[in-house]
Amino acid sequence: MSPADTAAAELAKIMTRQDFKKALIIAHDLVMTAVAVLATFFVRFEGFLLSERLVHLPLVLPPFVAFAGAVYWYFQLYRSKWRFASLPDLFNIFRAVTVLALALLVVDYVLVSPQFFGIYFFGKVTIALYWLVQMFLLGGPRLAFRYMKYARSRNTLERNASTPTLLLGRVSDTEVILRAIESGAVRKLQPRGILSYRADDLGQSIRGVPVLGTFDDLDQVIQDFNERGVPIRRLVATPSALTPEANPDTLLARSRRLGLPLVRVTSLGEGMRDAELAPLEIEDLLLRPTVQIDRQRLETFIRGKRVLVTGGGGSIGSEICTRVVAFGASDLLILESSEPSLHHILENPTILSSDTRVDGVIADVRDRERIREVMGEFRPDVVFHAAALKHVPYLEKNWTEGVKTNVFGSVNVADAAVEAGVSAIVMISTDKAIDPVSMLGATKRLAEMYGQALDAEFMGRNGATRTIAVRFGNVLGSVGSVVPKFKAQIARGGPVTVTHPDMVRYFMTTREAADLVLTSASHADAEGRTLTDGTNTDERASVYVLKMGQPVRIYDLAERMIRLAGYEPGEDIEISVTGTRPGERLHEILFAREEPRAEIGIDGVMAAKPVFADRARVDQWLNTLARAITVGDRAMAERVFEEAIPEFKRRKQVPPPAAPVEQARLASN
Repeated sequence: MSPADTAAAELAKIMTRQDFKKALIIAHDLVMTAVAVLATFFVRFEGFLLSERLVHLPLVLPPFVAFAGAVYWYFQLYRSKWRFASLPDLFNIFRAVTVLALALLVVDYVLVSPQFFGIYFFGKVTIALYWLVQMFLLGGPRLAFRYMKYARSRNTLERNASTPTLLLGRVSDTEVILRAIESGAVRKLQPRGILSYRADDLGQSIRGVPVLGTFDDLDQVIQDFNERGVPIRRLVATPSALTPEANPDTLLARSRRLGLPLVRVTSLGEGMRDAELAPLEIEDLLLRPTVQIDRQRLETFIRGKRVLVTGGGGSIGSEICTRVVAFGASDLLILESSEPSLHHILENPTILSSDTRVDGVIADVRDRERIREVMGEFRPDVVFHAAALKHVPYLEKNWTEGVKTNVFGSVNVADAAVEAGVSAIVMISTDKAIDPVSMLGATKRLAEMYGQALDAEFMGRNGATRTIAVRFGNVLGSVGSVVPKFKAQIARGGPVTVTHPDMVRYFMTTREAADLVLTSASHADAEGRTLTDGTNTDERASVYVLKMGQPVRIYDLAERMIRLAGYEPGEDIEISVTGTRPGERLHEILFAREEPRAEIGIDGVMAAKPVFADRARVDQWLNTLARAITVGDRAMAERVFEEAIPEFKRRKQVPPPAAPVEQARLASN
């Protein structure tokens, strides 16, 4: 038997088992409906009144039970499992039983009883009594079954749980964690108590776990457990514990002083599906509240699609890959030039445990024929182009490599995507592409312009490839980010190096970066295909940016990271100002002055309409760039960038970096 036949047989078994269980539940409810009517008669009537009704019952009961089955189905009593019976399920039962009682009332008093039986077969009191009995017989078994499963899971957890734990956060958040522990989504935790930063949560008990105090009581609660011989071995922070109101900096410092690991629960799915515990890192506390995404939108967009990610082994590319499989892509092809990076992402537990068919290929985006071959064989629906060289100092020294990868690599991927009939391609860009002063910014901006020219060229063609760009700020935790660098310097005892005391940057998490990419693609391939005013064919949104709040001063970031690590800046660990490097600027901007904004109606995401040259002009620039690379003429390449991006000329007006001594003097003021 082939693997496909085996899978089909297993699916048939599962479906048969599920259908059998549902049939049992339906049979239970129909039997309980008949029992409810009989029980009501035996309680309400006796003697002649009872026997008179029992004679006619075979005529009345079968059609009523059949009608009840239709009502139960209409009110969705069979969509949820009994082990998860909840208030919404009880409310559906309430609605269904109320409809049945009202139907009995109408039939008994208006349509049937007086004409056929000469009496009211049920009567108002009997119908009210039936309502109560029916509610009990339908709702009671469901709640009893859920409690039985709950008790069994609690016993199992108590036997298997090995880590006494305190949960930190608002009671509403901790209840979600407790449910995840009970269901087995989060394992090996033994919750012994809850601490909340809100005093009005005190005195409550959530699913049998008491609220023992506020965050200020952490030391005392830990000591009390130690004295009782139950040492707490882990602290679990809920999202509410990381809000500014909860003062998470102090919480992290206390946990480190106590020597207790502080972790947070992460999940790729709703309802804690695919949940796992992750250490709480300093960078988790550095950002504004994370921008929330429309998960349903992304699932609808990605589910069942074939997706290709270039640079899929990098920090951004790998996060895109995990999000793609979490949202239900049918196939994922990861394209990487680095064999170790490709191996690492293919061994990711999230990738391995997904239902998505995942494969990887070694290829370089500079190799035009190889990219065409891969794209033509795989035939993706969506392409996320994350392969790039991105470190400013390296590209200033090795400018030809930046042009080959960031410009011509992007051209190769975009052309191959169009040739393969891809629905949408998203090119990863940077905020440094606006008014660029570096080779990184210039190469990324020219790649954006090529994509925009390509997008405009196919405008109006039904089902044509959409080519868009997303601009990132600095991504926390990505390779080369300032945060890992500062963490390593703090671990060595300093100094922490800052290039300029007034330098500011926009920051985002890797999860936000990946979700921005997917959200942008979902918009560009749907609403984004529609013109904004119906006349100008260049009016579609083509550049997307996350709303990252206010930029962060890097010097302040260094001071806060030192304090979060338990040290005092300037005393325990020094901050050294080294001077700006070639290609760096003090402030990043998200949109060019001439870029018209576009409202796309998605919270947390901004967009702009394209500003670009026509395809023929862009092709001329590319030809000149190719000659410049061949002869190694940097001046020729820079003239191309200056013509294509006039703002690039202003890089020569940027004042040289101040001497380190002068920078240190400024920092002390």
